[in-house]
Amino acid sequence: MDTLESSNAKFGNRERTTVTQHRPVWAPDDVEIEKPSAARMYDFYLGGSHNFAADRQLAARTIEAWPDVPLLCQANRAFLRRSVTHLASIGIDQFLDLGSGIPTSGNVHEVVHAINPDARVVYVDADAVAIAHSKALLAQVPNATAAYADLRDPDAVLGGPEISGALDLTRPIALLMFASLPFVPDQDDPIGIVAAYRDATVPGSYLSLSHGTSDYRPEAVRRVEDVYTQASHAMRLRPRTSISAMMDGYELLEPGLVDIINWRPDPQSPPDPLGGDVARYSMLAAVGRR
Repeated sequence: MDTLESSNAKFGNRERTTVTQHRPVWAPDDVEIEKPSAARMYDFYLGGSHNFAADRQLAARTIEAWPDVPLLCQANRAFLRRSVTHLASIGIDQFLDLGSGIPTSGNVHEVVHAINPDARVVYVDADAVAIAHSKALLAQVPNATAAYADLRDPDAVLGGPEISGALDLTRPIALLMFASLPFVPDQDDPIGIVAAYRDATVPGSYLSLSHGTSDYRPEAVRRVEDVYTQASHAMRLRPRTSISAMMDGYELLEPGLVDIINWRPDPQSPPDPLGGDVARYSMLAAVGRR
């Protein structure tokens, strides 16, 4: 169990908390446990246990700035399940999950293999804890693997042994980018990165993408982005026009680029916890066919 010792130091006009903690036995030795990780913060929002005190502390500040964050993350997972179910149901049998994060219930391979046990799934993340747990989870799972790589380098990702050994890029593939591109800064050209992955796939391939938007609540977005400057990856939520540009080269499936809760909602789902208020989610989603 990690422990927390705090001391306050001035950081601009705010107080900054320094965190010291013991390393849990499950944490890889090379992981910096006192630096909050965006992937582990996401795990915390979803109720996971693979996060450290530093992650929880910064996540709590995010929730102070945007109290609906845990529900937003749940909506993103629900979109993952709906979109991946559709893609597997229409015959796609190869999935590349870019920025997959720490494994939680309802992973891509679980959804896909319920439809097609022979489908292949590769998870990619640059967080060592995420990949360590993914590999442990997948050790006895056929047709699923995980690769430690940075999605910002498509050539390295696609040329890596886990991908080249598991996926056949001469056949259609589903690229999955669920809330991962907000952690790619503008200077790294996220639109160009998506285009590079698109161009590496054959016609008939798909992209399923979700991305937070700054259109509805710009002041709240700025507060959250400010919190994430202290995490492993800064966050950048973007206007609809920028998110739409990421889907260039894809024919969007109905209903197009829409608020995440409105992409083919499951009629059997319970009532929306936020009453369908899309501004409180501030996240867009789309699935497109190359």
